[in-house]
Amino acid sequence: MSDNPTPAEFWEARYADADGLWSGRPNAVLVEVVADLPVGRALDLGCGEGGDSVWLAARGWAVTGVDLSPTAVRRAADAARAAGVPDDRAEFIAADLATWRGNGAYDLVTASFLHSPVEFPRTRVLRDAADLVASGGHLLLIGHAAFPPWATVPDRDAEDHGDHRFLSPQEEIDELALDPAAWDTVLAETRDRDAVGPDGTRAVLTDTIVLLRRN
Repeated sequence: MSDNPTPAEFWEARYADADGLWSGRPNAVLVEVVADLPVGRALDLGCGEGGDSVWLAARGWAVTGVDLSPTAVRRAADAARAAGVPDDRAEFIAADLATWRGNGAYDLVTASFLHSPVEFPRTRVLRDAADLVASGGHLLLIGHAAFPPWATVPDRDAEDHGDHRFLSPQEEIDELALDPAAWDTVLAETRDRDAVGPDGTRAVLTDTIVLLRRN
């Protein structure tokens, strides 16, 4: 990988260099927030190895998961098959979210921890994704409020050099700059959760949660 990798190069290398980056379990906040929403079409931005997508599909959602990394997408598709998810319930696409435009309208668009230590037009991607939310549908953003203690050295260097700062819930909303007449804020808060890092380190992490509903 070059000294200045593109997001696609960075994330493909990160997934390809490990047997698995994540636990395979769905994000606990997503499970809590989405549990009471009516089932429909869902779009999982930066789906990784498919933990959230598979959980959604197993509960009746028709899910499209998109990620930069072909390795991650293959693992997500394998996880869906292993969970017995029908092929028409979960679709996984390796694509650059900066240029991918979706297919129709979605009842739920979700982005869990869509952060990157290399340059990535996150705000523009999320604004474009908001355009894909159907009337009555929801946009769910879940992010870090700070780096976990086990974050890699490049991640921490980005923060130390001022190249990255996690946004508060209100800052997330302000960055999106969506039409307030067209969107209602359902949730805008932080929540603490217990977590275990890859090396077994235990910590309390704080997540930023934004749930918006399109009128």
